[in-house]
Amino acid sequence: MTAADLLAGAMLAALVLYALLGGADFGGGIWDLLATGPRKRAQRDLVEHAIGPIWEANHVWLILVIVLLFTAFPRAFAAISITLFVPLVLLLFGIVLRGAAFTFRTFDTPEDRVQVRWGLVFSASSVLAPVVLGVVVGAIASGRLAGPPEGVDPLAWLSPFPLAVGFFAAALFAFLAATYLAVEAKDALREDFRRRALGAGAAVFLAAALAGVLSWYDAPLVFAGLTRRGFSLPLHAATAVAAVTAFVGLFRRRYRLARAAAAAQVALIVLGWGASQYPYLVVPGLTLESASAPRATLVAVLWALAAGALFLFPALYLLFRVFKGERPFSVVDRPSTQLRR
Repeated sequence: MTAADLLAGAMLAALVLYALLGGADFGGGIWDLLATGPRKRAQRDLVEHAIGPIWEANHVWLILVIVLLFTAFPRAFAAISITLFVPLVLLLFGIVLRGAAFTFRTFDTPEDRVQVRWGLVFSASSVLAPVVLGVVVGAIASGRLAGPPEGVDPLAWLSPFPLAVGFFAAALFAFLAATYLAVEAKDALREDFRRRALGAGAAVFLAAALAGVLSWYDAPLVFAGLTRRGFSLPLHAATAVAAVTAFVGLFRRRYRLARAAAAAQVALIVLGWGASQYPYLVVPGLTLESASAPRATLVAVLWALAAGALFLFPALYLLFRVFKGERPFSVVDRPSTQLRR
């Protein structure tokens, strides 16, 4: 286990946490866009109630990944940031516009026209960001970042497999968010999000199947990693058990069980992606060792990471403890209206 392996593991763990927390926030925005029926306003209020207190803190995991990448693996950072410049800028726009619209929708005038405008920016950005994030992951796994012999291909990300991974990421985050929201809701709202979670779970299965088929020829190294390594069968079995458990929990209205299983499913998917392309950071040319900074830098980053964890985890625990306790939400609750008043 080298210093590069430890830092790559830290990056993968941070990506898992970003998917479980930030990904659920993106999924909440997707359901804000798709809110329908007589409880449409209450559905959107529930999304705001669920993500409002802690949504900014969730991006700390993405920031950590970026900092570790350009500090510990500068060659990989250069390859990714240059070749995937366009989708990365789109991801940045999506995150920034989403946050700004969420804030302005909460504190701007309560007029319907203004609220519709900010709500559309918020929800559209919440769809854009996870799709582009998945596209970036798919492009890294596909092996297209090396570009053609004459140089970098700026359109390497516009191929079927990265786009399929983008839609898979959006469906996965929507499923995770609906499952989380079913726990936080009560009464009729809980049934609304239970049905949404079941529908999104079916979409996840279809998107995963499409991405898996496309990976056979568009990302052969990752496909081989997911099908021919010693961990492949146990990984798929554990992911399948988590997915089935989540569905059973939703069908039987055991929402906390469904939430835990959905979180496990998402975590296993992210871990499976990382394990399938190990030891490559950028397929097919940059391994952890070839892309890493000098050992002295890696050791210093490891010490800084350990020291930062002593402050970060207690602070995040306190934040979630204060703002994310059990606070069931029903149709009669109106947090967004109360804030604007």
